[in-house]
Amino acid sequence: MPMGKTALGLAWPGCGASCRNGDDAEVVFVKKAVLALENGTVFEGRAVGAQGESFGELVFNTSMTGYQEILTDPSYAGQIVTMTYPLIGNYGVNKEDVESRKPFAAGFVMRECCFEPSNWRCESSLPDYLIQNNIVGIDGIDTRKITKMLRTEGSKKSVISTVDFDHARLVKKAQDSPDMAGSDWVKAVSVTEPYEWNPESDAPFRVAAFDYGIKYNILRLLADAGCKVTVFPATATAQEALAINPDGIFLSNGPGDPAALPYIYPTVQGLFGKKPIFGICLGHQILGHAFGGRTYKLKFGHRGGNQPVLNHDTGCVEISAQNHGFAVDPDSLDRTKVRITHTNLNDKSVEGMEHKHMPVFSVQYHPEASPGPHDSRYLFGRFIDEMKKFKK
Repeated sequence: MPMGKTALGLAWPGCGASCRNGDDAEVVFVKKAVLALENGTVFEGRAVGAQGESFGELVFNTSMTGYQEILTDPSYAGQIVTMTYPLIGNYGVNKEDVESRKPFAAGFVMRECCFEPSNWRCESSLPDYLIQNNIVGIDGIDTRKITKMLRTEGSKKSVISTVDFDHARLVKKAQDSPDMAGSDWVKAVSVTEPYEWNPESDAPFRVAAFDYGIKYNILRLLADAGCKVTVFPATATAQEALAINPDGIFLSNGPGDPAALPYIYPTVQGLFGKKPIFGICLGHQILGHAFGGRTYKLKFGHRGGNQPVLNHDTGCVEISAQNHGFAVDPDSLDRTKVRITHTNLNDKSVEGMEHKHMPVFSVQYHPEASPGPHDSRYLFGRFIDEMKKFKK
């Protein structure tokens, strides 16, 4: 979509207040936005969301669809998401595809945002959704350049602004913003009180799920697998979870640095051996710390629906959905007690592990895959099998 600087801001065909130039071609004047990175790189584009200024770690996601699920994934708290696919918003948004109670992404960066979506399920346009949820968005940006930069240099602190267009000042603001490493975002996204996901269910298994930033599709698939789910805050104790006499414990996905959550590790350790435990994403990383291991920050993370993962037990490659910027350090694990079960084929990072003597297992990726492929949904069946065996 062509863009040109004008005295009134940015000129764009197709939306907003318009006038006609001498060639009788419609020119539309829209609000300007600026994306500035801590390394001094600055992009000018069109404001397509809320007005204001938003800070976050700039990351990229390679999914071709699922932008609404991405925006509402709590794991993106504190991050500005760049979509590598160039056309975003074409099918609009709806109330059914959300993955949590609200969007948590700090900002949204696109090559081209659609203002006039077309889909029978559409209830609103993406720009309207961003405005309603106070998310600053920008399009008209060279997202390919951003992606190549982040892959080469690593994720960057950044700011999107529709109110301040001074490049030097915005770069300084990005540099002064908080680092993702060392940040605890879990308390910002977790619920504060326990609740029942499917209170009317008479399912044969009861699961206590710790909410570090849990996605709704995880809860849906646990329910579909035959589980009545009680969701607990991230700060709940082992005793509180065990008080409902669950058949199993689930540790959810979530945002931030897993090394910044020392208040959670003792809770998980207090559950070892008492019930089967299944962890996904941040839950996997928390288990790594509870096992006595460490985590480290990846250069640019894994975010998208096309990550190849080797299952060591079957020898099969699973195409997985992922969203994380940290990983478990395999050299920090006691390999006499912990076995690595899955490996990322792109960078050989740990994608799954299990304890050799207790019914505890986890994966770094998202078997619930919303959005994404369904190759790994068997893991919910494995959780059921572990609970059956433990009952006996």
